[in-house]
Amino acid sequence: MVITTLLMICSVPHMDQARNAQMHGARSKERLSLPADKSGANGTAGANEALPSAPEPKIQPEAIANTSLAPGQPVAALKPVTQSPRETPRQRKIWYALSAAGHAGAGFDAWSTRRAISSGTGSETNPMLRPFAHSNALYAATQASPFLMDFLGKKMMTSQHNWVRKMWWLPQAAGAGTSFAAGGHNVSITP
Repeated sequence: MVITTLLMICSVPHMDQARNAQMHGARSKERLSLPADKSGANGTAGANEALPSAPEPKIQPEAIANTSLAPGQPVAALKPVTQSPRETPRQRKIWYALSAAGHAGAGFDAWSTRRAISSGTGSETNPMLRPFAHSNALYAATQASPFLMDFLGKKMMTSQHNWVRKMWWLPQAAGAGTSFAAGGHNVSITP
């Protein structure tokens, strides 16, 4: 249920991102228009006097002749320079919540494993954690996986690939769910 809710929340497009894309597209179209003819032959000399005196770009006459654009007609918008994707404040809050859930689940799993081993009804089946199973070092050792999932989730959040950015929450959610399920199993076998 939690994973379904997070999936629904993360799949909704952000309104501010759509608005920013529209604004950047309109600005780039405004900036990329050909300068008007200043010769006064078409009556536009007076309109250009109000413009600030910026150096005009040098346009080759044959470049204009090879296009089907009339003077003053906007040039097709160029693709803007892309920056690396950044996390939103909403994603950051969800990341922190999933991080807390993952670390709490790992702590619960360690506590329930120590309880099951102490009572003699269970054993540590993970070969990486087996050396720590009979000491309090198990609590610290189980935190390695949530740290790895946090790091992986953060990297996925800022990935260059769109499909990876949509699933950034999955490693943390899966890790937390697995830890809580293992802890629940340990509690169920302990008298």
